[in-house]
Amino acid sequence: MGRPRKPSKTPPVTPGVGADWDIPRIAYLYRDSSSPDLEVDSVAGYIHETLGISCTVRGDFLVHHGAGDSESLARRIAATRVRNIMRPFDPMEPAYGEVQFELRLLEEPSKRVPAILYDAYRYTGVMRGLLPSGERSLRVLHIAFEHRILGTFDEDGRYHARAVVCGYPSVVSTSGIVEAPAKPEGYYRVKAQLSVALGAIPFDAAKEPFKGQFIDYDDPRLTEVAKGYALQATVYHITKDAFCDDPRCRLFNAHWQSELMRAQLESGGLCPRHRKIAAEISASARRRPVAARR
Repeated sequence: MGRPRKPSKTPPVTPGVGADWDIPRIAYLYRDSSSPDLEVDSVAGYIHETLGISCTVRGDFLVHHGAGDSESLARRIAATRVRNIMRPFDPMEPAYGEVQFELRLLEEPSKRVPAILYDAYRYTGVMRGLLPSGERSLRVLHIAFEHRILGTFDEDGRYHARAVVCGYPSVVSTSGIVEAPAKPEGYYRVKAQLSVALGAIPFDAAKEPFKGQFIDYDDPRLTEVAKGYALQATVYHITKDAFCDDPRCRLFNAHWQSELMRAQLESGGLCPRHRKIAAEISASARRRPVAARR
């Protein structure tokens, strides 16, 4: 699911259209207990510094908002699983074992399950239904860091995993950051050769020759990368356009790990156009009275 797809072209955001923007009064960022290396407070500080938006960090989204009937929630989550990556989503009643598996994940949010793909929009629909009415507004931004891999069905006739799903709420998948952008081509050749020789998929052995060339699980670089994806989600919420065509801009929609690392780590900044947009957003957010930003 980490293979690249042809990038889509999106019309650029034009500076000066701030009247049409939805600048939130507050952003809530949610931790991912399965990623102890992810410093969400640092991500929140970056969003505030870059866009002037007040940020509050909370615990896991499903823990914070999912109090109540856990089995019902587990059933709704299980129902968003993708059964066939080559076909559009087909709603199905989840099996008993799938529901129990999701129930255990709700009870132990520090567990990670990178092998299961969920339909991004149905999954975020479940999350949206958990939000209290007072926080279900464009004046409130929600960005959840989440270990589940979310995917969307594309024009090429298959599902693709995503590092970020921009919507309401938005989700940055910590597993998706690892799995969605494609690794170096040589990695897939080595993995295939080892798989034939060993009769199993030796992920760790295949990764070793390419160590450092991609973001992996429990990677100390994850926080810095997460800043860029959280920024994409925030800019989308405000302008309805998340991405940039400049490969050195943090808003670039990376399809390869090498592109991700160039945009988020080697550059770590914004292109001139998006620096101007960020400055306009920040100026507008900071002009509000203090009470309105609480």
